[in-house]
Amino acid sequence: MNIVILSRNENLYSTSRLVEEGEKRGHMIEVIDPLKCDLIIEKEKPSIYYQDRYLDYVDAIIPRIGASVTFFGCAVVRQFEMMNVFTTVTSDAIIRSRDKLRSFQRLSKARIGMPKTVFTNYSRDVEEVISHVGGTPVIIKLLEGTQGLGVVLAETKNAAESVLEAFNGLQARALVQEYIAEAKGADLRALVVDGHVVGAMKRQGKEGEFRSNLHRGGSAEIVKLNEDELRVAMNASRALKLPVCGVDMLQSARGPLLLEVNSTPGLEGIESATGRNIAKAIITFIERNRK
Repeated sequence: MNIVILSRNENLYSTSRLVEEGEKRGHMIEVIDPLKCDLIIEKEKPSIYYQDRYLDYVDAIIPRIGASVTFFGCAVVRQFEMMNVFTTVTSDAIIRSRDKLRSFQRLSKARIGMPKTVFTNYSRDVEEVISHVGGTPVIIKLLEGTQGLGVVLAETKNAAESVLEAFNGLQARALVQEYIAEAKGADLRALVVDGHVVGAMKRQGKEGEFRSNLHRGGSAEIVKLNEDELRVAMNASRALKLPVCGVDMLQSARGPLLLEVNSTPGLEGIESATGRNIAKAIITFIERNRK
């Protein structure tokens, strides 16, 4: 097959591993920068022009769309969809997953456990907002943030008020979320491919850090998920229609609580921690579904 990886940097670990595994299985793999694509829209003949050629030979794509280029990146994915090209993740699913509020609403409807969350329209009544999630400390998250950026732990009402006022002043919309103390700065990341968990790790934030992101100095180790954790990961994947995704959860006294679903999860941390060949699982998922 001719498989295109939509990525702005062919040297990134995730991109290079997908190239490596795809070529091992005999496919033609090409890395294309989505921002350099021209979308040609005409009656019954959508097409994409890249550098010196039309991309009319592509069988499948793997979107690796960064959050900062969501709008145009998803337009490129959508154009491939209009051309009947198979994609591991659809444009609509990427857009849904990037909007934390929209995601939480869908996940709540699907009866998936999560930390209690409040969203208001620039409310100045901080005390009332905090009371809705059980009091301080609270987590305050920007609606669009990645790798732990835009996530703040407010330990007191005054701190929460200051953070919310700052976000409000910037007209940056934020969620206020219950703090799960028993998680102790750790979370679980499950990698789902085609409805199955193909690898899972436990990430632990460095000392004094409540965020467990590896980009922020956290560590990771392989973990075996229990039945409830597996169920949350697979149900979240189905609820957001993301056959390939990373599902982040907290371990709490009331069971696993979903934190976030990532539509373009990095492969380096989880492959290193688990020893699992996640890139190969994604390529074989394309093979099964393209046929």
